[in-house]
Amino acid sequence: MITAVITFLIVGYFIGCIHGSNAAQLLSGVNLKEAGLGNAGASNATLTLGWKYGILVGFIDIGKGVFAIILTRYFLDHYTLFETEQISILLYLTGAAVILGHNFPIHMRFRGGKGTASLIGIFLAINWKFGLLSVIALVIVSLLSNYLIIGVFFLYIVFAINSLLFEPTIWPFIIVILLLLVATILHLENIKRIKLGTEPTINAAFKREKDETA
Repeated sequence: MITAVITFLIVGYFIGCIHGSNAAQLLSGVNLKEAGLGNAGASNATLTLGWKYGILVGFIDIGKGVFAIILTRYFLDHYTLFETEQISILLYLTGAAVILGHNFPIHMRFRGGKGTASLIGIFLAINWKFGLLSVIALVIVSLLSNYLIIGVFFLYIVFAINSLLFEPTIWPFIIVILLLLVATILHLENIKRIKLGTEPTINAAFKREKDETA
């Protein structure tokens, strides 16, 4: 089990290091770590480069989360004799490693994104029905609050509830709570900007896009 844990953590981390922001930089010439909010995720790509680049970055970052979980599940189901509880733990550890690889990629000097898109992909791959409903809820909560970060925290909470309801062991819940802690630390600047009224709103992003295409 220890060997499997180490293996899937390493594989998950390097899958997480595959960044949609690199594709956006290749196409646009803009380094998202040096533009906008200085974040290599889909939200900053949308705010800085527009919704098309935001979709591109989001698609890649969501896709790597889906791929990592499907790959892990396939390998565990076909080539191992682990029990259900062990498989559950390994899936969530792989997902956590993907998010950590996204947030702290070695080729970006450990300064990447904040893991939201990857979390969505992982959630969808683990429980696509509950995950899809949660993504819809994220969009609704974000639009109602006018801040994406509010929807992000809501998504983490729902993911934690999912792990409690559907997983055979408590460890996936603990893993999600630890990921929520990491996300909270990474979003401290966003929280401060919300208090100061300087955090970019969703309405502002749509207005900017409309002005640029008008």
